[in-house]
Amino acid sequence: MRDPRLLAKPPVCRLGCLALVRNPRGDVLLVDPDYMDGFILPGGAARPNQPPHEAAAHHLLAQTGVSRRLTHVLAVDFTPADRYLERLNLVFDGGTTTQQLTVPPQHRSGLLGARFVPVQQLGQVMAPAQAARVAEALTGRAMPLLLHGQRAA
Repeated sequence: MRDPRLLAKPPVCRLGCLALVRNPRGDVLLVDPDYMDGFILPGGAARPNQPPHEAAAHHLLAQTGVSRRLTHVLAVDFTPADRYLERLNLVFDGGTTTQQLTVPPQHRSGLLGARFVPVQQLGQVMAPAQAARVAEALTGRAMPLLLHGQRAA
C-alpha cells in the first residue's frame, strides 16, 4: 500500500555512486574533475530510480573507459549539505584492472584527466575527506549490494 504522505515531498539527497579500481601494483584509479580541486574516485550521481551499481559502472566507463561489473559496496559515506545538497556516497569494489584508460575530451566529460595513484600519495592529490573515504574503502570488507532483498546482478 502506498502512503501519499511519503511521496508528497521526498527527501532531497543525492546518491553518489563511486568505483574503487586498482591496478596490479595496488594503485588507485582517480579522475581529475575541472570543477573542483583535487582528484576523486570515478563515479557520479544516480538518476532517479537508477540502481546505484549501474550508475557507478556507467560513470566509470564514461569517465575512464574501464568496464566493470560492480556488485559489492566497500564503504558508505554520508556528507551533510554544504555548497552542495547532502549526499550519500556508495563506494563499490571495482577490483583490479589492466585496461587502458580512455578519458573523453574535457569539454564533454568535465575531466582534466585520470590516472592511477599510489596509496601513499592519496593524501597529496585528494581533499582530506575524499582521501579518508578511499582509505576506509581500502580497509573495509566488501558487502553485497541488495536490490529489494536480492543480490544485485
